[in-house]
Amino acid sequence: MRYVLKKTATTLATLLVVSLLLFVAFQLISGDPATHILGTGATPERLAALRAELGLDQPLPARYLMWLTAFARGDAGVSYVYHQSVSSLLSAKVPVTFALAAMSFVLMCAIGLPMGIACAKHAGSPIDRAVMVANQIIMAIPPFFAGILISWAFGMGLHLFTPGGYVSYETSVPRFLGYLVFPAVAIALPRAAQLAKLLRGSLLEEAGKNYARTAYSRGNNTNGVLYGHLLKNAFLPALTFLGMSLGTMLAGSLVVERVFNIPGISSILLASIGNRDYPVVLATVMLIAVFIIFVNLLVDILYKVLDPRIDEE
Repeated sequence: MRYVLKKTATTLATLLVVSLLLFVAFQLISGDPATHILGTGATPERLAALRAELGLDQPLPARYLMWLTAFARGDAGVSYVYHQSVSSLLSAKVPVTFALAAMSFVLMCAIGLPMGIACAKHAGSPIDRAVMVANQIIMAIPPFFAGILISWAFGMGLHLFTPGGYVSYETSVPRFLGYLVFPAVAIALPRAAQLAKLLRGSLLEEAGKNYARTAYSRGNNTNGVLYGHLLKNAFLPALTFLGMSLGTMLAGSLVVERVFNIPGISSILLASIGNRDYPVVLATVMLIAVFIIFVNLLVDILYKVLDPRIDEE
């Protein structure tokens, strides 16, 4: 319990530091928000009134505390361009991006874990060598280029889906999830190849240790040693990779959304960057940071569950 509390406290401190750095950075580069909203032709009186309304006449520490408190309540401010709350703008986009990232993660695990185990069981065989060569090729393909190839081959070539024919989850959840399959494959494949290579190497390393030889000497067969002894220890490095991959999946989703015309976070993020709509950009970046930091917390807790030997000091 002390370990979990310690990690939770570290996570909250990290979030606080990240939020402060992001807020200060966007305050420094955004210029005068009142001028962004009213335009350069606004009178000094109107500018002063809007600054007071937005709290911009307050010192920077006071503005940060106001923003942080509001963000913790789910209020990320008001968009300069759309003149509506940032939370309402993101509410329809976030489920799309997170659904795509989650599907990509599931596919990565479904492909990478069995492949890594199979290659370790048959290490040195022609199949193992062929898979490792294919892995090297797949790892070199960026998700956006994989998305282009998939659209060309499976969309325009085999007509298994309609490129650009996105269906909202509000219209049909099955069709929405069906459309996300091919973008998710584009994101998942490079990471699945890396996961398979990492797990294969970890399993082979564990197989050379004394406890593995002892397990064989006690009459265990290959599957018994693999699943009863090796996999738990070999999975620890893979667990770190999986935690990092969730953040990578989210970043990959932002890129692949543009290829497949998916109206997720990327659509409003890119538009807001171009329009200097910093409240939207700040809220989006902070949301991604919160997700990644809490995923790392979950990974740390799972580490403790899988390996109780981790020191609690």
